[in-house]
Amino acid sequence: MARNELDDLPLDRAVLAAFAELARGAGPVAELGCGSGRVAAHLRDLGLDMSGVDLSPALIELARQEYPDLRFEIGSMDALDLADGALGGIVAWYSVIHAPPQEIPSYFAEFARVLAPGGHLLLGFFEGEPLTAFDHKVVTAYRWPIDELAKLAGEAGFAEVGRMLREAREGERPFRRGHLLMTRG
Repeated sequence: MARNELDDLPLDRAVLAAFAELARGAGPVAELGCGSGRVAAHLRDLGLDMSGVDLSPALIELARQEYPDLRFEIGSMDALDLADGALGGIVAWYSVIHAPPQEIPSYFAEFARVLAPGGHLLLGFFEGEPLTAFDHKVVTAYRWPIDELAKLAGEAGFAEVGRMLREAREGERPFRRGHLLMTRG
């Protein structure tokens, strides 16, 4: 993904800004599945105490080089090296798309474990009806019906605050983008 890709995505920036406003002052925020760190850096610029976690050592090294003022660690989203309730916010920006559907409940349970009560979760994903696998550069990915993903998050203890769907723009994969903003009860 291009470093400045968010510059051309006003709706995505708006969702990230709303999340930042809700999460500001609630404690540290982690981008899970942070890749090269561009979203973590954007949220840092919006006033959040950001860090990032990704399974790929190469992407973590790239993130550390690109954003040396941020903390990036190698790790898995479903087994975080964090204490219970350690985070005030979590962003999973197009990262849960790579989890096999049967594993999503365990990911959301881990998110709920490390997120403080009242903390916020922002999910970015490809939306589609029905749940559909597709080829992705990294590994197989999935398009999720927004209501189904919201239901699974709800079963893990999250309540929906808001959602946004947008159509693909020219040059993007021809899939609708889904965004869910949740809070932990």
